[in-house]
Amino acid sequence: MADVLQQVEARLRTALGEPDARAAVTFLGTDRIEVLRFVAETGAGAAEGGGTVRYATLGMSAQPMADPADILADPVRGPRAELVFSVRTGRADTDRVLRPLAVLAASPQVEGVVVAPGGSLDVGEPLWPGAPFTSVLVGAGGGLVADLELGDPMSPVAFLPLLPMTANEAAWKRVHGAAALEERWLRHGTDLRDPLRGSVPLGD
Repeated sequence: MADVLQQVEARLRTALGEPDARAAVTFLGTDRIEVLRFVAETGAGAAEGGGTVRYATLGMSAQPMADPADILADPVRGPRAELVFSVRTGRADTDRVLRPLAVLAASPQVEGVVVAPGGSLDVGEPLWPGAPFTSVLVGAGGGLVADLELGDPMSPVAFLPLLPMTANEAAWKRVHGAAALEERWLRHGTDLRDPLRGSVPLGD
């Protein structure tokens, strides 16, 4: 487990640079989850909300995720993932997202959830104080941080981006699907990193 997490952290540092902060959260009956913070842009623009901060979990990939329908979980085989969340700085107290991210990263251990692209995750409360989002859409990995190959028989670690959804967007996604919501975001030029954005138009 330790070796896997060392490789995961090395991949995150290669892709995102050196973290400027990290926090650890432990839930009863689960392995420790850390959340690392990476500031992607700094300077005057960042102070005015032009910078980007990225939060990445570390610990979720220590064990493979198991289908809750399986009677026995395979301790080696199965999908592995970490979560990456990007947001603009200077517009909201987004550092408070650390605990909700740790909760989501622990959900495979706590609830037997298999986190995969196209799925929805909900923490049941704002992602940070005053946030218009309580849920996220899980995006496809391989973009910002490339998958980490671990070698057979272990599956690679995918670094899955989390895209915040308003309540209206989450309800619309449940009916129309993830691809339709992502297409609507793209069509309207939605800035998914804006911590104060409203819902994309859903009626046109």
